[in-house]
This record gives sequence, C-alpha cells and structure tokens, in this order.
Amino acid sequence: MPDHYLHISLTVQRLTLWRHGESVLRCAVSTALNGAGEKTGSEQTPRGWHRIRAKIGADCAPGTVFVGRRPTGECYTKALADTHPGRDWILSRILWLCGNEPGKNRLGDVDSMRRFIYIHGCPDSEPMGKPRSHGCIRMRNQDVIELFVQVPFGMPVLIEE
Repeated sequence: MPDHYLHISLTVQRLTLWRHGESVLRCAVSTALNGAGEKTGSEQTPRGWHRIRAKIGADCAPGTVFVGRRPTGECYTKALADTHPGRDWILSRILWLCGNEPGKNRLGDVDSMRRFIYIHGCPDSEPMGKPRSHGCIRMRNQDVIELFVQVPFGMPVLIEE
C-alpha cells in the first residue's frame, strides 16, 4: 500500500484518508445506486486503483453549484433545487478521478476519467451511507471541503467492495 492514499469502501459506504498507516479522516459517502462496475454508461462506481487527476473549486463558497466542472454562479438552496427537479447536484468541490489500471478502469469503455467519476459535495438532504449516486462518490459539503485541502493532486485512491 502507498504511504498516503484514500480508501473508499463500497460495502461500508465510507471514505478513509490514510497517512503513514493511520486513519486521519473518515467520512460517510454515497456511491452508485447501481452498485460497482466500470463500463461507460453503467452509472456504477468503478473499482480499483485511481488517482486524483484534478482538484476543482478551491476558492469557491460552500454549496457552489458546478456543471461541466465549472461553477455556475449559483449556490445551492432548496428553492434552487425546486426549480431544477432531477438535477444531479455537484457542489462545493470536485476531486476528479483517473483510473490507474488499463483495461480495468483506464482506457477504452472502462475509463473512469472519461466517465467523469468524481468525489464531490451534494445537498445535505441527500443520505450518506447509502448508495444513491450515478457513479460518483458523494460527500457532505463540509466533509469534501475538509478533504480537499488535505489531499494533493495525484494522490492514490483505492475503491473496493
């Protein structure tokens, strides 16, 4: 195992930040409603080793709404949600993942980066600890903001059942 990495357990629905063999941050998450899987279009959470390809939203306010990895100028509210039912809310920060295992989660029809698999914030009304996403790893806004400042670009990420 690397000295520093993120571990995401699909079974327990938990993200853990590891440093020098010690757990330094643990947060409940919500992964894919459709379970684990790597195929493009599956809306499943990909397994295996990844890395943080990009960190997006460093200077944005908590609750900032992102579409296409760009802030929209909106900040999430219930009223905004009511005007956009069914929108998949990506809020506060984005950690964009890139697969490290060719044929498993990188390249071809299993490429996590091309699938836009992120660790990101979501509305606080969304349940954590239960699979509900479209493939990404959802976190509470405050948790993803805290995580964002603690992880470097390129940090290894292991997603497993």
